[in-house]
Amino acid sequence: MSTVVSAAQLSARRRLSNRRETVAALLFISPWILGFLIFTVWPVIYSGYLSFTDYDVINDPNFVGLENYVTMFEDPRIALSLTNTLIYTILSVPAHIIVALALAMLLLRAARASGFFRTVFFLPKMTPAVAVGVLFLLLFNGQDGLINKMLRAIGLPAPYWTTDPFWVKPGLVLISLWAMGSSIVILLAALKNVPVELYESARIDGANLWQQTTRITVPMISSTIFFLVIINTIAGFQMFTEAYTAFFGSGNTTYSNDAALFFVIYLFQQGFEFLNMGYASAMAWLLFLVITIFTVVQFVVSRRLVYYEGDQR
Repeated sequence: MSTVVSAAQLSARRRLSNRRETVAALLFISPWILGFLIFTVWPVIYSGYLSFTDYDVINDPNFVGLENYVTMFEDPRIALSLTNTLIYTILSVPAHIIVALALAMLLLRAARASGFFRTVFFLPKMTPAVAVGVLFLLLFNGQDGLINKMLRAIGLPAPYWTTDPFWVKPGLVLISLWAMGSSIVILLAALKNVPVELYESARIDGANLWQQTTRITVPMISSTIFFLVIINTIAGFQMFTEAYTAFFGSGNTTYSNDAALFFVIYLFQQGFEFLNMGYASAMAWLLFLVITIFTVVQFVVSRRLVYYEGDQR
């Protein structure tokens, strides 16, 4: 009987100890919880309410029902900005992954020098996005930009990156590669976890570098690549600072603004330039829906393409 009582007491003490640890943990993270609720959850909920109102920041919100959402389907610049954003995302995500993977594979072979080059590749990530937007105008100037000078020097045509609508988005994709250091570091860590024995066996079987990359490297790090695809897709749909700085921030109308009108830029204009905060809130929820749909589709497709360690399929 005493054994039963002592076991019950021990169980009660453990529950009490676990409860105290839980309370202590919640107290430690309570500043973050409060910040998350106040600065993230509440603004999201309130923006949902504002999306059904006519609100100009100065006057009280006026409930208008679905009017903002109906207006979005009739607004041609919504379609334009969404198309620009989609094209940019489709161009930027593969370019980002391919270039980052190529550089990570080179770093893997750099041995002792990899630490230095890893730092060099990551440093541009610390560059403010506004500075990158200004850098875009300097490097990709159609007349005397450094990129066009290099292209002319080797006999290639030099596009007008900032004025030709066809080349605006490819130019922004190229400048976005400036700050992909974090992706390089993540891919490098994934590459180091690929078993060396797989490459040794492949070389014995006569596999060349391309076959080793496509049959071993990419499948073994597919989960990391998938993570970067998701993150960069979301970042692509939220493209704002570089394009706004280069094409809208200075108020210069000589550049091809329509080709660089991304969805978040148009959202910003509606909310903070035209003070159509209710309409901007509806646009934000539309963007959230679009990103959610693309993310869900990517997760569904990944079930057949992504390998996870320990996966028995």
